[in-house]
Amino acid sequence: MRFVIYGAGGIGGTIGARLHLAGFDVVLIARGKHFEAIRRHGLRFVSPTRDVFLDVPCVAHPRDAAIRPDDAVILCMKGQHTEAALRDLYAAVGDQARVVCCQNGVENERLALRRFPHTYGMVVMLPAEHLEPGVVVNFAEGTAGGLDTGCYPTGVDAFVEELTTALVDAGFSSAPDPAIMGQKYAKLLANLNNAVQAATGTGSRAVAAKLREEALACYRAAGIDCANAEDTRARRADIRGGDVPGHRRHGGSSLQSMLRGTGDIETDFMNGEIVLLGRLHGVPVPANTVVQEIGNRLVREDLSPGDITIDELEARVLKP
Repeated sequence: MRFVIYGAGGIGGTIGARLHLAGFDVVLIARGKHFEAIRRHGLRFVSPTRDVFLDVPCVAHPRDAAIRPDDAVILCMKGQHTEAALRDLYAAVGDQARVVCCQNGVENERLALRRFPHTYGMVVMLPAEHLEPGVVVNFAEGTAGGLDTGCYPTGVDAFVEELTTALVDAGFSSAPDPAIMGQKYAKLLANLNNAVQAATGTGSRAVAAKLREEALACYRAAGIDCANAEDTRARRADIRGGDVPGHRRHGGSSLQSMLRGTGDIETDFMNGEIVLLGRLHGVPVPANTVVQEIGNRLVREDLSPGDITIDELEARVLKP
């Protein structure tokens, strides 16, 4: 199996690096300064036990990746970039690509299935960061992260079996899951806090509880199955973060976007998903509505983490 890592940031770069180190055929698709740095120097992959430059093939566009129908095309860009990425992929290869949505949120699979009949969901439990062009940092060793996978919307096939076996060989915890979207809806509950951290630089248990409460009410109204907390904790049990010399772990994906100054944020596909469900099913979602608005305000007003205080955010979210 050949792996095309479409979006070689913290998550994609870590997956690509570890597959490459395990001897698998890998090509990265990156953009901008990150692409230029990888092409010039190789991908610098850093973990608690290694700091290496890897000579992994890297291209700037799917049309340059010579994608074959049996390749695993693993999408690792954020949700706000998925539609454009899928358009480029379809223009390059038609509908024959096997597309694996290794992304937060639950909208990516729906977008992919519109064009690609072979669409798969992959839940991401992987402590990694990408803040500097050409560099990805994986804050785990032993088990580098969790990447369970299944067919979308349900099921398991031979491709999933081969993919998860390869990921285990590369150092990940990865198992076939015929109900993978249940895990992804469970992961979304945690990702509802991403914009809170990006805005304030910290978190709030009270806000997190309110966001989760609204989301679960929406799930019930929509008839959405969500993996339970016990099962989710069990799948994460062997994933332990570690210290990386010279690298401090800053936080989640939205905070990383703010620190890199990307000019966009994934809030519409996190809290915005709950706002959408609430409007579709008549469930009040005031807390997620406020956090979605704040997330987009960060980009619109070019704010930095901490420019909105946790007290200000709690006052808006938790008001009677």
